[in-house]
Amino acid sequence: MSAVGLRAAPLQAAEEPLKKGKISAVAPRRAALVEITNNTGALADTERTGATKKSSKPSCSQKPSRVPEAEARLPEPLPALPEDPSLEVERELCRAFSETLLPVPDVDEQDAAEPQLCSHYVKDIYAYLRSLEVQQAIRADYLKGSEVTSAMRAILVDWLIQVHSRFQLLQETLYLTVAVLDRFLQVQPVSRRKLQLVGVAAMLVACKYEEMFCPEVGDFAYITDDAFSKAQILEMEQLVLRRLGFQLGRPLPLHFLRRASKVANTDVEKHTLAKYLMELTLLDYQMVHLRPSEVAAASLCLSQLLVDGLPWSPTQQHYSTYDEAHLQPIMQQLAKNVVLVNEGRTKFQAVRKKYSSSKLMKISLLPQLNSSIIQKLAAPLLKES
Repeated sequence: MSAVGLRAAPLQAAEEPLKKGKISAVAPRRAALVEITNNTGALADTERTGATKKSSKPSCSQKPSRVPEAEARLPEPLPALPEDPSLEVERELCRAFSETLLPVPDVDEQDAAEPQLCSHYVKDIYAYLRSLEVQQAIRADYLKGSEVTSAMRAILVDWLIQVHSRFQLLQETLYLTVAVLDRFLQVQPVSRRKLQLVGVAAMLVACKYEEMFCPEVGDFAYITDDAFSKAQILEMEQLVLRRLGFQLGRPLPLHFLRRASKVANTDVEKHTLAKYLMELTLLDYQMVHLRPSEVAAASLCLSQLLVDGLPWSPTQQHYSTYDEAHLQPIMQQLAKNVVLVNEGRTKFQAVRKKYSSSKLMKISLLPQLNSSIIQKLAAPLLKES
């Protein structure tokens, strides 16, 4: 037989039943759900006996067998178990025990319906901010051995405060500008000639981080009276970001002051006075190493003492993690700054002038800032200087 005949033989054998008109017996097909089964024993028996043969492809007229209604019915859910009454008693005991150990109210309890206030995890947020302010700390007396002095820094910060007011930027932008400036100066030596350039670049970085509409680079070049070009400002901005490792999330005193004011249910006058005391610290080189949470707590503590004569309460101590004894030395430094500004012992008056406007309640002109409380607190530090 030729090769063509050999190849044609199987085809003829396959077509032969059709020619004769005989239909061979084929094993009945199984339903689709029966084929997909976990019963491996049935499949093994079928393969062993060879009872089932490969069937041809089913036609469109054939319909899959219907799954029995009993098999398709889902199992009913288990009935709910009755709660053990002893659990509720245990909860009450735990609650009472907690209130005995911690006799302070939960200031976030009433904010559960306000998703913007994050009442369920606001305490975790501030715990994280306190750890972050330690990680990105500023060393005490970090300018020691540098060409830049504390007086030069104060001149620059006072000028930046005026620029901040001129551009009408957010409060956060000013605090972040000074924080970026201090953190950069402690890791990068800077000449006197480029100090203003660093300050401008720090404010540009802070604007990009905080502002919705950032001033253009040309505006910063103009504000320096074109002492530095746009290319120089952008180059310094890149250096600042690289030296800081792009870590700009250091918490600001404003963040902690808002939390402290909420805890104490502070009114607008005391809150604004605390902001004034905090902003004066930006010029004080002796306070750069203090944590933002410490500065905020001490500012509010002194503010409520001056306005209403209120002491630092246990609730405020709990949420700020600082007692009044810890805040006392910081309050002395705050009082010293007030006396220096009020008596004209310093030429840096930008903050006092800013807070003397009616927009800020003329808070820097309050008679309480010349009271005996301020004088007594500032006396030990003024004697040393």
